[in-house]
Amino acid sequence: MRHKHGYRKLSRTTSHRKAMLENMTVSLITHEKIETTVPKAKELKRYVERLVTKARVGGPNAHRQIFMRLQCKQSTKKLINEIATNYKETPGGYTKIVRTRIRRGDATQMANISFVTKD
Repeated sequence: MRHKHGYRKLSRTTSHRKAMLENMTVSLITHEKIETTVPKAKELKRYVERLVTKARVGGPNAHRQIFMRLQCKQSTKKLINEIATNYKETPGGYTKIVRTRIRRGDATQMANISFVTKD
């Protein structure tokens, strides 16, 4: 039973799930839009939004914490210097999920996850 369980396991071990979320986050920051399955997108949204909230604060400690999660210098710099600066006043909701299609091979619902653009 689920009973207040805090995350989705996504049928993976802990190390595989952490590596997958880290890689998907780096791809999302690099390309600013990726296509994945809906459960992965929902879990990725939680992961990315926490990082953006830390990046909004700025400073060397936030930089260290984000690099600890991503292990990619270019993505860390882009997140702090470009992406997080767009959301200085926004309290949350930095990403959006748009359902796109049904995957042909296994009939899985797919979705695009991207950063919300500010007008």
